[in-house]
Amino acid sequence: MMTRHFLNLSDAGGDAIAAMISDAIDRKAARLAAGLPRGAADKDAPLAGRTLAMIFEKNSTRTRVSFDMAIRQLGGTSLILDGSTSQLGRGETIADTARVLSRMVDAIMIRTDDHAKIEEMARHATVPVINGLTDDSHPCQIVADLLTVIEHGVALPGSQWAWLGDGNNVLHSIIEAAGLFKFDVRVGVPEGYEPDPRFGAQASARGATITLMRDAAQAAAGADVVVTDTWISMGQAGGEEKLKAMMPYQVTASLMAQAKPTAKFLHCLPAHREEEVTAEVIDGPQSVIWDEAENRLHAQKSVLLWAFGLLG
Repeated sequence: MMTRHFLNLSDAGGDAIAAMISDAIDRKAARLAAGLPRGAADKDAPLAGRTLAMIFEKNSTRTRVSFDMAIRQLGGTSLILDGSTSQLGRGETIADTARVLSRMVDAIMIRTDDHAKIEEMARHATVPVINGLTDDSHPCQIVADLLTVIEHGVALPGSQWAWLGDGNNVLHSIIEAAGLFKFDVRVGVPEGYEPDPRFGAQASARGATITLMRDAAQAAAGADVVVTDTWISMGQAGGEEKLKAMMPYQVTASLMAQAKPTAKFLHCLPAHREEEVTAEVIDGPQSVIWDEAENRLHAQKSVLLWAFGLLG
């Protein structure tokens, strides 16, 4: 079987992602019913004997812990390579790193900046390569987000999503998901911070409606899901100017009131309270961010199973 890489959602496709979500729901429920401690493996331990190498060129909390716990709960093990302490940080090429790791581990997860790095890793690896985040996209986060809203009663096809703030990697993957699952995204974004139009064009070609708006209230009107993210990503310059441009898109209680009363609020975390979202919203009854954060673990398990050819 051809090596399965998960660099973007479309690498798996809608049917496989739906299978991941279904598997994640089942495994989550089974662990809860069995009362398993978090460090214990699932009863079937489908990845026993497998090792996941995790490469971090960007700092991480949720990606690092969720992938580490995911492979453990599936019966495998992990090892961590930080960019600063591995030969990647001393000039070894991505291609050579991919070739070496492919001889020693069973899969590679990398969290980095330039998306071209992960594409090069996948070209030269003979084991699955998984995107833990790049400047272009964040597919594993969106599998967890889709899982979360489904758990909270949102039917994806035809649903209305509102994004407020920066046109970043998380938004790119949401737009990609919209095309795969036929939901619509209204993007409230200031001029100069729009998402890459490639993602919108692909989603529109698949039947989704992606609308760019300058008015935050119009973007949020009637939404089933309201999403934001930090405005200043790791390593970004020009913070003060960007913060000023973003302030009209802050998710407040009055903005949430424009959405449906049943609307759910998502944020991939870490959050800067009183910047992109007020404490009243992020800690309020419509926020499902803690379920969303936990679901990174459950979603990651299903992504790994798909990558190993055991799902979908």
